[in-house]
Order: sequence, then structure tokens, then C-alpha cells
Amino acid sequence: MGIQLEGKKVILRDMTEVDVEKMYYHQYEAEDREHLNWNGPYQPLTHIPFSDFLAKYKNHLDVTAADLPRSMLVIEIDGKLAGNVGRYWVSEETNWFEIGIVIYDSSKWSGGYGTEAFRMWMDYLFNHVDTVRLGIGTWSGNERMMRLAAKSGMIEEAQVRKARIVRGEYYDAIKMGILREEWESL
Repeated sequence: MGIQLEGKKVILRDMTEVDVEKMYYHQYEAEDREHLNWNGPYQPLTHIPFSDFLAKYKNHLDVTAADLPRSMLVIEIDGKLAGNVGRYWVSEETNWFEIGIVIYDSSKWSGGYGTEAFRMWMDYLFNHVDTVRLGIGTWSGNERMMRLAAKSGMIEEAQVRKARIVRGEYYDAIKMGILREEWESL
């Protein structure tokens, strides 16, 4: 039994191997790859064979127990893979995660899909993971991500000046977060 969370506009669900094939397409082959200009990493993309790409996501495919907290779910819009949400450790000692989102099709941006998916992901994590906080890390040129985080209840916690280089230019690193008690009061 897998995970499937249904919102009004999006579904968050477990990943399949077919999803990984579509993710590979969006990463390396799609005409619309605008998402790569905003989503980390902050260095040029190196093309890898599909087998290596699939290996990176293998642990997300082997999850069968519905009670195990996920570290990534895919976003489905109108029955099609549209992106993903994820989490990664900042500190295992303090159960601190940073989270992220990517929607591949830029025509789906500004339609409320990302906001709903991001909030559903936050809700899922606060309900299924013993964490006191969730946060994001981005760069000061990624105004869409900062607006999304703020709309979802996160506040700016740090701005590290000229800490990121994006396409040859320096930007500030931005940290935003929300505490469990802040999320509970929303």
C-alpha cells in the first residue's frame, strides 16, 4: 500500500519507475527545462545515463510500508507527473530537515499547484516525522521559492551575503523555516 495524498489541484504520491523515466526526460530532454534555472544544484548540469539516474532514485521505489515516512513524493496534476517534493537532513541529531519542490512544466507555475503541493508536503511531514522544524535553503534570486515559503508560514531566518554563485553571479543564500508550534497555529 503506497502513499497518495489528494488535494484540490494536485496529488502527492509514491514514485514509480515510469515516473523516474519522465523525470529523466524533464531533466535532460524536454524543450521546457526552465525549472533547472531555479532548482539547485547551482552548477551546470552534467548529463548521466538513465541507468545512473534510476540508481539515484532506487530507494524511493523500494518503499512498500505505508507507515515509513517518505523523503520524496511525486506531484501529479491532471493525471500526469508534474514534479516532486522532497526532504533532506540538515541535522539528524535535532531532526531538522530542509524541504523543496520542483514543478517541471513552467505553464503550471503561478496556478496554485506548487502552493498546494508544498503545504500538503509540510502537513505530511509534521504529521509523520518527529521534527520540530522544517526549512528551505535557496538563493536570493529565487523570489518564487521565497514567496511560496512565506505563503506557507515560513519566515526568513538567515541571509548569508554572496554565498551562492548562480550562472556566474553572486547571490545571497537564504534560509527560511517554520516551527511545529507555528505550523499547528496555522
